[in-house]
Amino acid sequence: MSKYQSVLRDLRIDHDLTQAEVANALGTSQTMYGRYERGASEIPVRHLIKLAKLYNVSVDYILGLSKKKKKK
Repeated sequence: MSKYQSVLRDLRIDHDLTQAEVANALGTSQTMYGRYERGASEIPVRHLIKLAKLYNVSVDYILGLSKKKKKK
């Protein structure tokens, strides 16, 4: 599992959300969101941006490019 997939899962669990709830926020199916978390499908940029806003973190944090959740 690459870095961003485990971050997606950890953020979802930390926010007490189900895959279905996150998928609904993204406007996609639970099946497709589950594929993002498992690494079976690449996450589109538009969904990456929505997730960063949903979790109030930077895109860099989700992608594993920064250990800081928020930009200063």
